[in-house]
Amino acid sequence: MPEYIVIGKIIAAFIAAGVLAYLFTPHVKRFAQKIGAIDVPKDNRRMHREPIPRLGGLAIFGGFLCAILIFGKLDQQMLCVLLGAIIIVVLGMFDDVMALSAKLKFVVQIVAAAIPVCVGGLQIRLFTNLNPFSVEPYFHLGIFAIPVTILWIVGITNAVNLIDGLDGLAVGVSSIAAITMLAVALLTGEMLIAVTMGALAGACIGFMPYNLNPAKIFMGDTGSTFLGYMLATISIMGLFKFYAVISFAVPFLILGLPIFDTTNAIIRRVAAGRSPMSPDRGHVHHKLIDMGFNQKQAVAILYAISATLGLTAVVLTSSGEVKALVLLLAVLVAILVGACVIYGTEHWGKHTAEDTARADEGKEDAENE
Repeated sequence: MPEYIVIGKIIAAFIAAGVLAYLFTPHVKRFAQKIGAIDVPKDNRRMHREPIPRLGGLAIFGGFLCAILIFGKLDQQMLCVLLGAIIIVVLGMFDDVMALSAKLKFVVQIVAAAIPVCVGGLQIRLFTNLNPFSVEPYFHLGIFAIPVTILWIVGITNAVNLIDGLDGLAVGVSSIAAITMLAVALLTGEMLIAVTMGALAGACIGFMPYNLNPAKIFMGDTGSTFLGYMLATISIMGLFKFYAVISFAVPFLILGLPIFDTTNAIIRRVAAGRSPMSPDRGHVHHKLIDMGFNQKQAVAILYAISATLGLTAVVLTSSGEVKALVLLLAVLVAILVGACVIYGTEHWGKHTAEDTARADEGKEDAENE
């Protein structure tokens, strides 16, 4: 197929998904209000103060699905991915209305991930061997390919869901990730993936006017888990196929923010003796709010971080392996420094507050004497 036709399909899928998602959202909002899918702020984890409808993910899913059915290529693997996505969306709808248990959601997510993996053959079979003493250039997963792939899909599905804590954050980060995957797909000739990511990015951007601060509707678990699922599965279709150093680095960079936040959340909760699925107010966006940034500023910072990681992934795709390794090392150092700044500031702030309180107490005691 001529290149200009493919580019035209990508643009058409992007525009169609965006326009449809934008048009669907008001109808979804009314539907959410009718069935009681409302997010009522009950604790300090919520940044909003007024009840806001959920289920906005239905508009994203509807716009994406229509664009894919028109402009995409529905082979067996893509059909399996879409079937799994439908299961994820239905699960999210029930969760947005009834608040399902974490265990039930986890089981259904595994089933949804297993469909493209076991039926569609969507598997991470190998990636670059990082052992410098090995003569094998690639590490073959063998029988572990299926569980590792399912773990990746379920993990990213929940990672995107976990960062959905500020107006416009998850949908914006997902848009950046989709656009990055689109760019990488164009550079590597994966045109089916490019069209799919064009539709996903368009659907996200079409929904954003209703979701940016102050949000008129939330996408809920219906949207965040759907976006995580699609980003995870499509990354396997394209990004893990590179038989070079980028096969390992590129997907982790594109999805770096949700991966970092989720990993940190699991470690933090387990270290505190709690379930890794238990909610708390320790995510990166919460840290930024606690540091004094407002919602729009915090979201802008996290957008910038995601865009930087995405740009790095694109550069890795188009550079040689030596340059790629150097760039990857620099990015990892930058991430480490940034994490130390965010969490170090919080730690220092706590100690400063404690020291001030002690000083005030000492001053009061001296005055009383």
